Amino acid sequence: MIRKFLHTQINKFGQAFRYDVTYMHDIADISPGAAYTLSRLPNFYKYRGPKAGQPVWTGALLASTLEGDCGPCAQLVIDMALAGGADAEALQACAEGRPEDAGAMGLGYRFANAAISGDLAADNLRREIEAEFGKKAALSCAFAAASGRIYPVLKRGIGHGQACTRLDFAGKQVKLAA
Repeated sequence: MIRKFLHTQINKFGQAFRYDVTYMHDIADISPGAAYTLSRLPNFYKYRGPKAGQPVWTGALLASTLEGDCGPCAQLVIDMALAGGADAEALQACAEGRPEDAGAMGLGYRFANAAISGDLAADNLRREIEAEFGKKAALSCAFAAASGRIYPVLKRGIGHGQACTRLDFAGKQVKLAA
């Protein structure tokens, strides 16, 4: 009974974003408890801070996800960001390695990359985010930087990793370098 419920919810999510949820079904078949745990992960990364800081949070989540994957997980982050009103050109600039052309989103993107790589520039970027958007926005970026890699790593770990694919930015398709 619980598996049927889980599969129904998984299918709804997949249909909403045209996302391949095969790995989620596999998890639900193996362990409903693991599927339940997976369903709670968004509670961690969805701490977004203040509304004014949404672009920096989006940039940080995109950077973290792209660091872990440039395929379906990255496309899902892009699709969800666009559905939430994010700027497609800023998303694309970040993904193409031009975060300096992406305003606040690029600031979040640069922060996440620095935090992930252990670059000391993360401190200055965090202070810049705090000065412009507040400490809650900086905290939300730290959550996003830490969490975007969870799904790509999990998927590879259970045999569902995928190679880089094209990414779609509101109708403009871009193939990123592998």
